Amino acid sequence: MRFLLRTLVLLIVTLPVVTVALLALALQDRPLASDSAQLTHDDIARAREIFRAQDPRRMGGSGLRTASISEADLALALNYLASQFGRGAARVGLRPGTATLQLSLEAPPNPFGRYVNIDAAFREAAAMPRLDRLRIGRLPVPGFLADVLLAETVRRLTTGDADQLAMQVVQSARFGDGTLTVTYRWNEDDAALARSMLLAPEDRQRLRAYQERLADVVAGAPRPSSLSALLPPLFRLALERGAGGDPIRENRACIVVLALYAIGQPLERIVPSAAGWRRPARQALTLAGRDDLPKHFLVSAALAAEAGSPLAEVIGVFKEVDDSRGGSGFSFQDIGANRAGVRFGEVASQSPRRARQLAGTIAAGVAEADFMPSVADLPEFMSEAEFSRRFGGVDSPAYAKLIATIDRRIEALPLLRR
Repeated sequence: MRFLLRTLVLLIVTLPVVTVALLALALQDRPLASDSAQLTHDDIARAREIFRAQDPRRMGGSGLRTASISEADLALALNYLASQFGRGAARVGLRPGTATLQLSLEAPPNPFGRYVNIDAAFREAAAMPRLDRLRIGRLPVPGFLADVLLAETVRRLTTGDADQLAMQVVQSARFGDGTLTVTYRWNEDDAALARSMLLAPEDRQRLRAYQERLADVVAGAPRPSSLSALLPPLFRLALERGAGGDPIRENRACIVVLALYAIGQPLERIVPSAAGWRRPARQALTLAGRDDLPKHFLVSAALAAEAGSPLAEVIGVFKEVDDSRGGSGFSFQDIGANRAGVRFGEVASQSPRRARQLAGTIAAGVAEADFMPSVADLPEFMSEAEFSRRFGGVDSPAYAKLIATIDRRIEALPLLRR
């Protein structure tokens, strides 16, 4: 009995000391990886082509597929993810049979160090690569513990049995000189299961709640309807549900449902079980008297709320440059809706207090001018040649000046102030 008591006292006394020592070893003042994750228009175009080339739906049927990604493209993707999830950066190296990863994430304020630095090495195995080495800061992690930490990280970052699905689908992952080659088996059952894992069960229920509320609202709304008429009843639901729960996740679910509705995409594209849910009747949404601006606004808002504003802004620019090559042309009016949507999504997910405040203000009723700046005087319908003649490019002073004008108008809207 005395032995157990002494052991318990020893643990109580030493555990805080050990914890402090581990933190001191794990945290550092300088980042191991300091590359910036700035996505350009060309980066987005490159990513789009990669996804199009590897999209199994374009290949038809089931069977084995092989995808190859260069070290530069993999580094770009990892860098972006690091910047979004931990305001950090990543560096990757691919050599025959092995891969190295250096990852730096900003740590919360503390007296030990500003960064969590991760230095890892992977080696080829039968199917999925194995973790060969792991160091967190100055702290080496034993192999068995590294495997446990990796499995737990995957579990926390995904929903469902994502690791089991990966083992089932991925046949091999091979490291070459600057190249990662993955061979995987595609079939519709696995695709449906993967889509179902994109969201946790509680998030799927959130989406269902907002879809059903949208169906009720649309049934009694005039045709077409201004976006300002749909926002209050949906955010009233967000306010009610967020009062005793997570207001940020409620706002995000509300915005995602509205965005998918605006672009005519059924919810089952991301939640297969939604095929059995009640659907809102189709009708056009308008903003500033146009049916394209709600799409720009809501898609940008959804991307900003879910993934952060850098990606949303670049996608907005990409669409306008893409339009100038044969569509409606480059439109600063569309850019205005994009940037207003980005700010809307940021504010909606900024903090629990701000999320509740935004939902409460919208629930009480809003006009279009409360969340959408005036854009009627901005140039649009410019061909690529006309855009180049007038503005030179998206990095020119003339372009930056007009973007600054749009941003000042957005900043003047009390609803969208940070």
